[in-house]
Amino acid sequence: MTVQAATTPLLTCTPLHQETSLKPLLSLTRRAALPLFAALALAGCGSLDNAGKPATGGDIHVMTSGGFTAAYNDLRPAFERSSGRTVKTVYGASMGNADDSIPSRLARNEPADVVILARPALDALVAQGKVVPGSQVDLVRSSIGFAVRKGAPRPDIGTVDALKRTLLAASSIAYSASASGTYYETELLKKLGIEDQVKPKSKRILSERVGTVVARGDAALGLQQVSELLPIAGIDYIGPLPAEVQRVTVFSAGIATASKQPEAARQLIRYLNRPTAAPTIAKTGLEPLTAR
Repeated sequence: MTVQAATTPLLTCTPLHQETSLKPLLSLTRRAALPLFAALALAGCGSLDNAGKPATGGDIHVMTSGGFTAAYNDLRPAFERSSGRTVKTVYGASMGNADDSIPSRLARNEPADVVILARPALDALVAQGKVVPGSQVDLVRSSIGFAVRKGAPRPDIGTVDALKRTLLAASSIAYSASASGTYYETELLKKLGIEDQVKPKSKRILSERVGTVVARGDAALGLQQVSELLPIAGIDYIGPLPAEVQRVTVFSAGIATASKQPEAARQLIRYLNRPTAAPTIAKTGLEPLTAR
């Protein structure tokens, strides 16, 4: 009796030794032989999808901070479609000790293949052994801006003097616990010479977008990365900091040292950094630093 291989499953196989693997099958009925043949084949074969292509690998785990979130969320679905991989994402601040900040997540050994955050914070993670040295890729430049609750009067922040007057007049100011907020509380107010008057009415926001706090009416004025303010409903973006006191932050991607999918991580970073991603990135209020 001749045994025919099943044609329904798509398999790539290592050859079965004819003497040891096929001879026992010859004594079986066709009905009994085919399931056994399939089981033997699966032991040495890689599965294929219905198109005959190799099955995709595991999920890619990403940690990203708020500055790049809007652009990342716009780009991710097309990457998943083109790569066949699922990207699982968690969000957190670039720095600080909030429970959901990226440094805190990595300290708890949460799964991560790619991390995207402010470049100084990324370099600190490299120094701590949490990110692979040399894997850093700069993605965007991000500026800081202000917002008020939708429909509220739009104060003037167009010059340094106007900004000082606006901050002194504001009843309350919300700022982030990440890169923009660190600059605000440690440098900007000192530069403007108004730290003593303004800092007591300023509130550092943990684990929430500053724009959301302003939209609720819990702060009269909010300061954060422009790309983090623009997507928030219920606020009006009033503009960036004046150039003389602006602080531009570079957001970069790197590969976590604990990554289980390092090659897939590189593939995703290349995708986010490709020239064709630039228009999508730019519309979120960021300056793309795409590969040339």
